[in-house]
This record gives sequence, C-alpha cells and structure tokens, in this order.
Amino acid sequence: MKKCSWRNSTDIIDKNSAVAEQDFRFDNGEDDNTRRETWSNKSEYLISMISHAVGLGNVWRFPYLVYKNGGGAFLIPYVVVMLVAGIPLFFLESSLGQFCSQGPVNIWRAVPILQGVGATMVLVNAIISIYYSVIIAYGLYYMFASFQSPLPWSKCSSWTDAACEVCNMTGLQLTNGTLENGTCPGTNVASTPAQSPTEQYWDRVVLQRSSGLEETGPIVWHLALCLLLDWVLVAVVLFKGYKSTGKVAYFTATFPYVVLLILLIRGVILEGAGDGIGYYIGSQSNFTKLSEAEVWKDAAGQVFYSLTITYGGITTVSSYSKFHNNVFQDTLVIAFSDFGTSVFAGFAIFSILGHMAHISGKTVDEVAQAGFGLAFIAYPEALSKIPLAPLWSVLFFLMVFILGFGSQIVMIGIIETSLQDAYPKFFRSRRPMVAVVTCSVFFLLGLTCVTRAGIYWVTLTDAFVTTWVLLITGFLEIIGFIYIYGGNRLIEDIEMMIGKKSFWFWLWWRACWFAITPCIIIVLLVSSLAPFIPPSYGDVAYPAWGLALGWCTAVFSLVWIPIIAVYKLSTAEGSLWKRVKCLCSPTEDWHPYLDAHRGERYTHSQQAMQVQLVEFL
Repeated sequence: MKKCSWRNSTDIIDKNSAVAEQDFRFDNGEDDNTRRETWSNKSEYLISMISHAVGLGNVWRFPYLVYKNGGGAFLIPYVVVMLVAGIPLFFLESSLGQFCSQGPVNIWRAVPILQGVGATMVLVNAIISIYYSVIIAYGLYYMFASFQSPLPWSKCSSWTDAACEVCNMTGLQLTNGTLENGTCPGTNVASTPAQSPTEQYWDRVVLQRSSGLEETGPIVWHLALCLLLDWVLVAVVLFKGYKSTGKVAYFTATFPYVVLLILLIRGVILEGAGDGIGYYIGSQSNFTKLSEAEVWKDAAGQVFYSLTITYGGITTVSSYSKFHNNVFQDTLVIAFSDFGTSVFAGFAIFSILGHMAHISGKTVDEVAQAGFGLAFIAYPEALSKIPLAPLWSVLFFLMVFILGFGSQIVMIGIIETSLQDAYPKFFRSRRPMVAVVTCSVFFLLGLTCVTRAGIYWVTLTDAFVTTWVLLITGFLEIIGFIYIYGGNRLIEDIEMMIGKKSFWFWLWWRACWFAITPCIIIVLLVSSLAPFIPPSYGDVAYPAWGLALGWCTAVFSLVWIPIIAVYKLSTAEGSLWKRVKCLCSPTEDWHPYLDAHRGERYTHSQQAMQVQLVEFL
C-alpha cells in the first residue's frame, strides 16, 4: 500500500537520535523522562513559570493602565479577557508542551504545514531578547548609580542644561556656561520647557540620547558594560542546561515580592500615599469607561503581554514537566499569581507616586507615566524625595533587574530547547557551548541598542514585533490545534495526562477555543492595524526609512510561516490536495515522549489512522 509521505515532521530533526532516546523504559526504578531533562519537583516548574510570566510589564505597564482606564473599573475587562482568552491560551500552550515534551517548533508535528509558526515564535523571541536585555542593562546602571548619596538625579548638576526644572525655578544667571554657587549650569531661558533633573539624567547621562534614529552616535560604554554583565550572568545560569534554571527561579520569582512588600510598607506610611492609591484604584474608578473599546483593547493587550502568551515560553517551560502533572491546576495558579502580582505592584508604585505628587504640589496624573517613563523617570524621582533614598532606589532597581532577568532566562531557554529538540545528538552534549555562543551573539547584536540612538531602536522594535505579530501566531495556533488537528482530539490528549473530565468541564474550554478566544484575537488584530498609528519616542517621530525597517522586521518574522509551508508542500508526494491533507495530519513523531505514556492510542491506533487516511485519499 502506498503511504502518505512527506519529509520528517521538521526538516531539522534528527529522527534516529530522537527515536533512540524515546526507547527508554523506567521499570528499573529510575525517574521518568530521564533521557530528557525534567523539573526536579513541581515547585520548580511553578516557580519557573511564575518567574517567566511575572516580568517588567507587571510593574511599569499594568499600574498605569489601571489608572488610565478608569481605576478599579479596569479590573473588570482585565479579568473577563483573562478568563476567556488568557487562561484558555495558557492552558492550551502548556498542555501541548507537556504532552509531547517538546519546544515551540516540534509541537507542530501535530500540524506540519504550520510548523513555520513555531519558527516564528523562536525568531520573535530572539529579537525580543536582544532589546529586552538592554532594558535590563538600564536597570543595572541605575542600581549601581544608586550607591550614592544624594542620588545623582535628585538635583541639577554639571550635566544639566537651561531646561532643568530646578534651574528655571531659581532663575540664576550663569557666566560663560560655568556653575554659579554650585547650583545649575547654563543660562536661564524662560521660553525653555522645564524638565526635572530625573528627566535630564535619563536623557543626558544614562542614554546620552541623540536627536533621532538618523544620528546613531558612538556606543554608550557604561550601558555596554551593564549589557555584558547581564549576558554573562545568563550564560552562567544556562551553562549546565535549562533544568538548572529551576534553582535560580526560586530567587528570581520570590525576591521581587519581598521588595514590593518593603516598598509598599514604606510607601503607605508616606504623606500623600492615599492620594496615589486613590488615583490607582479608588476614587478615580470610572465605570463609564467600560463602554469604550480602547479600555477593552488595553485589557486584552496587557493579558497577552503579561502572561507571555504565544511567545513560546509557556510551551518551553511546560515541556520539562512530568507527563501526568496536573497542567490545568497549574494554569490557574500561575494565571492568578500573575494577576495578583500586577495589582499588588500597583499599590506599591502609586503609594510612592502619591507622596511625590504631594511634596511637589502636583496631582498624581501629572507624575504618573507608563513604560520607560514610570520605571526610569517618575519612580526614581519619587524615591529621591524620601528619607534613605539610596536604599530604596537600590532595592527598586535590583527588583527591576531580577524581574527582567527571570523572563530573559526563559527567552534564551526557548532557543536552546528548540535547537536541542531538533538536533538532540549534537546539542544536548554541548549545552555549555550553546549557552556561551548564544549569549555572545546576542550581546554583540544588542550593541546597536546601546548607542546614542539605542532607545529609538528599542522602541521601534518593540512596537512592530510584540503586538500584531504575536496576535497572528496566536490566531494560527488556535486554527492549527483546534480546527485542523481537532479540538476533541486535543482534549483526548490532555485527558491522557490529567485523567477523564466531565462534559461540563470541557464545555467551557470548547467555547473559548472554538469561538470566543479566536474572535477576541481577530478584534485585537484589526484594532491594532486599523487605523495604524506610527510609533514614536516622546515627541521624536521616526523617519520613513525607520518605519519601513520596522515593517521589514515584522514581515521577516512572519514570512517563515508561508515559506516552510510551501517547502513542505513541494517536497511531499501526490497531488496538491493529497499533500495538503497529509501535512494537516499528525506525523509519526507526534506522541508522548516515552513509550510508557503513549498507551493504546499512540502505539496501535496511530498506524491505523495513517492507513485510513491513505485509503481516504
């Protein structure tokens, strides 16, 4: 009988070595999945997943979105979107990784024609890792700079100019641009917009920011050294393999909570803290905003961003879990831990911003900012105005570093896992080499982002890669595993791991996977593209060639989906329709990693399914 044939489930897989490793039996008393690393215990898995999910977005993005979109009222759309989109996708991705013990590329053995989606996830992670490490370098620099008293950004100094807010308030005139009475340099120009010392420190000292993307300028060496330190630490952690990161995650996942608790206790006893918290989630709650589409869009975007859905990290971390781990239970624990962290961080952030607003005579909305503005301008300025400012500043930026570092380890782990699963014979015995080479290459690529135009590259890449590109991969993930592979078949796979569940249990997940979640993704995708608003950094607009480069980066990330699909179609046998049908069916390599976990369904019925498919065609 002529078999339905195509090239291996992935053209980069060493099938013979993979099969050889799958022949392991654990009836000798050894731990299951010995041939592939697994977490030593369940707590390592949970703590690693939390370390990955809880990142910088919980601290600098979520609190501002709550304040911006109606205060406590924003929690309603956020929770709704999390329940109908965030948790279902998280459950889907973690189930896939755990079922086959493979990373984001090899899970597409279930739907080979869409294996380019996995390649896109890995590529996007590589791009994000490059500029994400630069943000971590910012935090490292601020942490080192905080070992000074007073904090260097607490007042105007030799690096400020006439726009310095303090200089404008003092009205001092200077001679020949020199310091007068040790206060402020430059001349007092009434028409110059006032800036705080913190703003000028960020632009003129940390970034040494140029006028735009066109003016690259030299490398900012203090940032380059911080970037190097970050990558050295990542290489050290990953040197012994991905499993070793579980031990590190105990620190990277728990330490930020300690710092947030300390900052919250310190913040709530400061004068004006109540005003900040009121703006965050109390007196400013505006339920009329629930009728605005922008609020729901922000809520959905934050859910995807915070839970790191469609990045491939969820699949990677869960691929090291034991086969019969209760992935459903873990999904709920991790999702609500992430949500609780975001809310908790908001109280710590806005209590201190409230104090800053109080002593500066401003309202909270005048000092509240998002993104870089909150983490590197507003909050440092607020910390500089409280007693023992260097101590609180060191703690805050150490927390920023740890939050980013925990997520970064998983990002690099995605790349390493994909390589090791693709070529297990070659890469699994060379883990130290893989870690060192990967980190070295990414450090060199990241040097572009620590030039004087670096912040423009960071912002531009983030705008084009982390929004609609990931929405497209998420939508294709639903199409691939729910509509092509089959939602009911997927449910049977999950029940092999967690046991039989009732019809009513699966009714909710079916409703989300088949209808609600893909509809939400489509709405998000349309709203993010039409109308398209070109990104900018503050009031600095990007040139046309810069925007074109951003679009090229996004297209380059996605183009592998059709390229790999076309390549597989061209190398398969039979008519076009037969090739499509074959590539929409699971390959022989799609099954639980160990024979002992495959059961009757994957040891006998898979061959029968292939025969039936051939007869049908």
